[in-house]
Amino acid sequence: MSVKLAEYAMCDKEYDKRYLKKINVSLLLSNFAEQYNRMYKKFLRPVLFKFDPEKVHYFSFKMIKTAHKLGLGSVIKSMYKLEDKQLEREVFGLKFKNPVGLAAGFDKDARLYSELSNFGFGFIEIGTLTPKPQPGNPKKRLFRLKKDKAIINRMGFNNGGVDEAVKRLRKNKNVLIGGNIGKNKTTPNEDAASDYLYSFKALFDHVDYFVVNVSSPNTPNLRALQEKEPLKKLLNALMEKNRERVHKAKPILLKIAPDLNNDQLLDIIEIIESTGIAGVIATNTTLDRTGLNSVQKNEQGGLSGKPLRKRATEVIRFLATHSKTKFPIVGVGGIHSAQDAVEKLEAGASLVQLYTGFIYEGPALIKQINKYLLKQIS
Repeated sequence: MSVKLAEYAMCDKEYDKRYLKKINVSLLLSNFAEQYNRMYKKFLRPVLFKFDPEKVHYFSFKMIKTAHKLGLGSVIKSMYKLEDKQLEREVFGLKFKNPVGLAAGFDKDARLYSELSNFGFGFIEIGTLTPKPQPGNPKKRLFRLKKDKAIINRMGFNNGGVDEAVKRLRKNKNVLIGGNIGKNKTTPNEDAASDYLYSFKALFDHVDYFVVNVSSPNTPNLRALQEKEPLKKLLNALMEKNRERVHKAKPILLKIAPDLNNDQLLDIIEIIESTGIAGVIATNTTLDRTGLNSVQKNEQGGLSGKPLRKRATEVIRFLATHSKTKFPIVGVGGIHSAQDAVEKLEAGASLVQLYTGFIYEGPALIKQINKYLLKQIS
């Protein structure tokens, strides 16, 4: 009997050694991630910010892709991913591993969603995608406002077309994906529904939820589709197709501009309730330039980043209060810290998304937010 006990004790010791080794490696990688983030902000970011923003974006894509091809995906995942049951959220019928997602615009063509998920995002939104490929607006079309920790973009839905994105999405294994859809620049507003329906049908079997983008300021007359009657018509057409799937219907969300006034926001609430869509993403980029200090502040396009934080939160709070939280809200705009994310959640958001904050604050921001949320829970 004593021999058996000794064997069990030895087994326990071996298990403890393996477990402690695993914990030590995890702590080491976590500490390295924090150190890398400090280096990123102090050394790497200033160097990258000396070059054209759009070129740096594609350079970063290549570096992330290369790192994963070299087998560093598991290392990146260990550094940045925080998994805990307490972080899980069930929203519009979907289960999210954590409430922090990547906003649309970063991975327009679904080229890097799997690799980006290793940075700890609970979900990835691809797009905006259009039926036909389009080059977008003429360059230069992306501007950093370093003094304001902001970005102005007038990209114009540049993408390779929804059908090309679908080919890459077929390879998806376990990343929760949102499909952000828009209309082609050459499609008149009266025919916009056909564009949205085309992308809806093409993406249906390859994404977990849809986002209807009628709020980008960079496609001529697109924001006119936010008006009550055109928007109802568009959303009803999509919901009609969605209901045809019966057991397989997907959540449809509406992405709105932060520049809507209170009467327009009340219209949005009424439209969401009458059409039966699943929820709203608040907010897209803004045309407002109040309080900016950077020389690029007068560039045309949509502004994102820190200056948008307050207004985006106001819109979330207004929608949550006046709808009596009847539908979920995804909060996005100006999230550069864990406290910024919590502000959105406390205002009424169920989930949050990053883009500009991810660029300015570095990849550790996702884990910082999730760690902060865990502390609040405990």
